[in-house]
Amino acid sequence: MAMNYLEIIGTIIGLLYLWLEYRASIYLWIAGIIMPAIYIFVYYKAGLYADFGINIYYLLAAVYGWIIWKYGSKKQEKTELPITRIPLKYLPPLTAVFIIALLGIVWILINFTDSTVPWLDSFTTALSIVGMWMLARKYVEQWWAWILVDIVCCGLYIYKELYFTSGLYGLYSIIAIFGYLKWKKMMHGQSSPTEPC
Repeated sequence: MAMNYLEIIGTIIGLLYLWLEYRASIYLWIAGIIMPAIYIFVYYKAGLYADFGINIYYLLAAVYGWIIWKYGSKKQEKTELPITRIPLKYLPPLTAVFIIALLGIVWILINFTDSTVPWLDSFTTALSIVGMWMLARKYVEQWWAWILVDIVCCGLYIYKELYFTSGLYGLYSIIAIFGYLKWKKMMHGQSSPTEPC
């Protein structure tokens, strides 16, 4: 029963996080620290060990994201990081990180845990690693990663009977599409130039 309450609280904080991310508000990182702290317990209890592990990464990434968004990519400028497109040169290394993370996590889950969904759990975790880094750098394409993660997670959490969390990720899937469109509009409305695609 306690896990149900934690899941509900995590869902509420997740909705706040999503709203702040949609608005490209730097305060999303505060929710981004609290939410994974809660879900560490929820996912461990559900046997979603890769999701459990990714939430430790989320905690660290939230601190990194706050610093990058607050001070921009160049510390001497002390300006908030603008929304930009991801440079094409980053796509090959990000793809490599995704594949290595996916295979590594699958191997760990199959050999060292009782996970019943090692491939799906690993897929969403590996893609989340890439998506979180893209979010921290404020790349508009980060929404593409989250749309895919959210759709897969929605089905996975139904299977694991985490219905509140599944509902949250179903909502994420829809709002992520609107988030991408909003960020594109905000990016074009910025006074500072965007990075080349």
